[in-house]
Amino acid sequence: MAKKDLTPAERVRPLLEPSARDAPVHDGVIDLLGGGEPEITGGAQRLMFTDLVPAIYERWWRPGLGRIAKGAFGPGMADERRIARLLLGLTPGDGVLDVACGTGNFTRDFASVVGPTGLVVGIDASSTMLARAVRDTPDDNVAYVRGDAVELPFRDQSFDAVCCFAALHMFAAPFRALDHMTRVLTPGGRIAILTSVRLRSAALRVWSDVAQRWVTGGMRLFDRDEITSALRERGFDQVNQRISGFAQFVGGRLGQ
Repeated sequence: MAKKDLTPAERVRPLLEPSARDAPVHDGVIDLLGGGEPEITGGAQRLMFTDLVPAIYERWWRPGLGRIAKGAFGPGMADERRIARLLLGLTPGDGVLDVACGTGNFTRDFASVVGPTGLVVGIDASSTMLARAVRDTPDDNVAYVRGDAVELPFRDQSFDAVCCFAALHMFAAPFRALDHMTRVLTPGGRIAILTSVRLRSAALRVWSDVAQRWVTGGMRLFDRDEITSALRERGFDQVNQRISGFAQFVGGRLGQ
């Protein structure tokens, strides 16, 4: 059967670990969690599981928090999508994993680049976020999976590119998540990350600590070299970093 004759869910099942391949599809989402959910790290992450945040996420919530994190002159949402595409180096036919995809705003953008021969898979633990993603995604080269974004349920070397924007700092085990993102990439695969960064000067570090406690709901702030070093330790080269406010964009290519 040709790719064009398969549903997105049918196309993604062979990429799942064998134990996950028979998971049911609920409202367009392959559901690996059933009634469960992964560990919640704080109030900000808990809000992602409500009905309210998915309704306002793309228009108000995500741009607003992004502006606080990136600063008044930092990149906007359209710029973020452009940066993600550049870091991932996407081409038609690529397989892309969007980790903690939320309502699918980046997932849909990637789908337009990789085309009908490519496949974009969004994974998130929030059923309300994924319900909105399915409603807003007309593309037939996108599949959504409800699963643990830390313990990724995919086979080794399943994707050409992995994106994790605005989520790593909320994970209970962020470096375990990086292990899995590395594992599922093909040799030469690309990664793109947008996450937090602790500012260097004494005054700015105070602001970072205040923001971590009150603005970001206790989410983790990574040291300036923590993520870039973690990628290099996992075999990535061509690692680059752009800092804007207390947000950082990091990309890299996995060694062959």
